[in-house]
Amino acid sequence: MRDNKQTRRRVLQAVGAMGASSITIGSATAEEGESTGYEVERLDAGLDHAWGIAFLPDDARILVTEREGRLNRVDRDDGSVETIDGVPEVHAEDQGGLLDVAVHPDYPGEPWVYLTYSAPGEGEESTTRLGRGRLDPDGDALEGFEVLHTVEPFDDSTMHYGSRIAFDEECRLYMSVGDRRFTEFGPDHVSQDTTNDIGTTLRFEPDGSAPEDNPLVDDEEASDAIYSYGHRNVQAMAFHPETGELWQGEHGEEAGDEINVIEAGGNYGWPVAHYGCEYETEIPVGDLPHEREDTVDPVYYWECPDDGFPPSGATFYDGDAFPEWQGDLLMGNIFWEYLGRFSVDGHEVQEVDPLLADCGWRIRDVEVAPDTGHIYVLLDEEDAPVVRIVPE
Repeated sequence: MRDNKQTRRRVLQAVGAMGASSITIGSATAEEGESTGYEVERLDAGLDHAWGIAFLPDDARILVTEREGRLNRVDRDDGSVETIDGVPEVHAEDQGGLLDVAVHPDYPGEPWVYLTYSAPGEGEESTTRLGRGRLDPDGDALEGFEVLHTVEPFDDSTMHYGSRIAFDEECRLYMSVGDRRFTEFGPDHVSQDTTNDIGTTLRFEPDGSAPEDNPLVDDEEASDAIYSYGHRNVQAMAFHPETGELWQGEHGEEAGDEINVIEAGGNYGWPVAHYGCEYETEIPVGDLPHEREDTVDPVYYWECPDDGFPPSGATFYDGDAFPEWQGDLLMGNIFWEYLGRFSVDGHEVQEVDPLLADCGWRIRDVEVAPDTGHIYVLLDEEDAPVVRIVPE
């Protein structure tokens, strides 16, 4: 067994105490033993099941999606909300709906706003789509929205769409796609089949075309957009600010949750190599990843029968407000209701004191404000605020 296997810190290791006012005082311990104080502020935006967040350059407003199909522009000063029109029709069932949002790295010079969403098909079928529209900084609608990519095939499942998006330094867009909850485990599983996009990380040019150097473009049977495959349901994705590596948080079955560093063309094992078990059992799903040479091992994992860490939303801390956390990976825990903080040294990962562990919030996404270094957190709740973590 690998020596980097870690058991999740219990929620009982809470930081701070939930108060009756709109500001919660908390603390977390840095690795060197110093105390890092923080406060939790709430922008009362009244969001329903928020999913994705994107910062607008040189703007006091942020873009936030709600799963039911609304794209909002939220003022960071007072929490006021403007709804942006021009959003495509979404299949808002179970885990489906309007999902992630990102702006072009050169916005507003390139005024594109990118969305991922579950799109309806025939009957009960749906799939994951990537699209974009133009948004003027003072506009109130996405103009000229266009579909850039449709994941094939459609399926009648309403689960496991993915679907995070992120840009690298070369302006390539990466998109995660879930396995749509296919449960026929084994080598013929859709996530092991590179002729389709299910259970993959996809890579595109900003216009939705596949880059010529994508790893499988020379394979006539494979999907040109695939960058990595063998994924179950990636809902956390971020680039490391120093190395430029793409990191992902992936849902396991019964435990088996993973943190992965993505390699071009890599097979990440699902479901032929996995540290989890079939639901409500201790029956392993596939081989243990470190026992196979044809799959890429996670850099951190939660092995069945551990409680696991169902991830949603991730970012590396790269700001001035919390210098002790510089380079730490922040990742939401959607089930155990806290914001995980992981120290990262190369590919060595260690979970340290959690944030917001006593608040009872299903955390859906997390980002760091590029101007202030404050941490913004979205909640998968009804009538929910945008949460902001600031220095004490």
